[in-house]
Formats: sequence, C-alpha cells, structure tokens
Amino acid sequence: MKLKIILGGLVILAAVIFGSLSFVESNVEYMDFSKAMSIKKKVQVKGTWIKDMESSFDVSKRQFSFYMKDENGLEQKVIFSGAKPNNFEIADAIVIKGRFEDGTFHASEILTKCPSKYENQPVANKPSM
Repeated sequence: MKLKIILGGLVILAAVIFGSLSFVESNVEYMDFSKAMSIKKKVQVKGTWIKDMESSFDVSKRQFSFYMKDENGLEQKVIFSGAKPNNFEIADAIVIKGRFEDGTFHASEILTKCPSKYENQPVANKPSM
C-alpha cells in the first residue's frame, strides 16, 4: 500500500515538473531586436518585411532568409528553417519567434498579420423602415 502512495506521489511530482517546464518554454516575451540581441533565450519580435532587401530560399538547407525592420526601425537579417509562409508578401506585420545566433536572428516560427477584409470598407446605407 505504501509503495502505491509513493509511486502516485512521484507521478504527480513528475507531471507538475513537466507542466512547469512546458509553461516556461512556451512563455515567450515580445521585444525589439536590440533587447533580443542581449538575451540568449527565445523571444518574439514584431515588425515588417523589408521588400527592397534580398530574400531567398536555400533548397539544400531548407532555409528562408529575409530582412525585417522591428517597431523601433532596427533592421536585421532573419533566417527561418522552413519555407516562406503562403501569405508572407501581403502581410501588414510579421511576428518572428526565435533567438540570436552569431549576429543573425534564427526564427523557429513566423506569424503573419494580413490585412483584414473588414477594415476600411464603407458602411452601406440601410433604408429605414
């Protein structure tokens, strides 16, 4: 009976530790490039794609690279291990999750914010009854 209680306690303790570690890993802060350079953990940076600068996809490495400007105007090269998102060209804003390595931001995720089809639409005049 005592062995069952000890095993049950160990299972509960392992679940609590696993849940805590998962929460800490998924809790990613928003910041700009200048702050992200000094931190060695995973962060999120919001900005816009610089269309005038080089962007490319390296087939052999399966890497998409582009340049992004954060909300404070700092420009940085971003390397993403994966293909370019489908709606990348029409995105109003981009959020990248990742960390700096060797002076380049290595993104593990790219989230795009596309223009809403509901914004800036004239409101139709409804006839009153």
